[in-house]
Amino acid sequence: MRRRELLAAAAVLFTTPLAGASPAEANTLAPLEDHLLYGTAAAPKRGEVTPAGVAAEVKASRQEFRAARYDTLARNLPGRIAQAQGLEPAELSATAVADLYNIATRLCIKLGEDGLVAITADRALTSARIGGDALTIAEAHRMVSSAWRRQGHLARATDIAVKAAQDVRGDRSTPEIARLSASVSLLATAAYTAAKLGDRPTSHALIGEAAKAAEIGRTSPEARTDTGTQQVLLHQLSVHYLLGDAGRAIDLAKTINPAALPTAERQGRFFTDVARCFDQWGKPEQCYRALLAAERAAPQEIRRGSVKSLATGLLRHDRTLPGVRAFAGRAGVAVN
Repeated sequence: MRRRELLAAAAVLFTTPLAGASPAEANTLAPLEDHLLYGTAAAPKRGEVTPAGVAAEVKASRQEFRAARYDTLARNLPGRIAQAQGLEPAELSATAVADLYNIATRLCIKLGEDGLVAITADRALTSARIGGDALTIAEAHRMVSSAWRRQGHLARATDIAVKAAQDVRGDRSTPEIARLSASVSLLATAAYTAAKLGDRPTSHALIGEAAKAAEIGRTSPEARTDTGTQQVLLHQLSVHYLLGDAGRAIDLAKTINPAALPTAERQGRFFTDVARCFDQWGKPEQCYRALLAAERAAPQEIRRGSVKSLATGLLRHDRTLPGVRAFAGRAGVAVN
């Protein structure tokens, strides 16, 4: 049923009349912010924390992010971080803490809290270095790169991701598939950042390198993020958009099967990126359809800042786009 719904959403997006959308839930980073600033989460008693228990909490956090359950994740992260900090030995604790801070950084990026992004990314990298796990360190560098990008330091952010990709590819203590998977994420992130800088040659070269790495390797079950050919395609879509090639981006989008994307978060991002491309192309009806599809795939995804901006712009078409005012309200736009 889920696959058919997503395929139908893609078909509606490009060919058929507008459809309805379900309400989105509110979300907040207040629990995580309080823990970061004041250490509010209760520390577990000595001996209560086990490696298996912490590993299960890290896995649950990844699953909540991938399912776009951002409210739930924000509530759960402080306690999980405190639990991981109580694990022994210190190296094992540090790696688990870094994994959770990496996930926290991705959550803060989703919700547009750039101040918290800088804090969580720094804590992730600091803990990752103590833990010494190459894959966690690579993902932490990707988060640091994202933090620099969101502060406007685009060239530096690109360099950080590229160097981290080179470093993880050269780490022979890690299985090749896992190393390739990590490098794909880093190169795709670097390509996105270079495109944001307007560096067309570098961006295309990096996304091409990421595509080659994705073809050689496969997604590792232990990957710190979702990787593979589909991920590269999604980043390539974003690259075309950032470089002003909306038509080319839409042509690429038509080749992507949203039902084949592995998570609700990826599906929601796909439709959101398609909406941005249609907006850039000056096609408000198709933009709105894409946003409705994003909401069906991942309701909490529509509360992102980029979606709010799109919804605000669509309000001027409220006479021709039925339900757009209600959608804008669900996205968090103040609608009179």
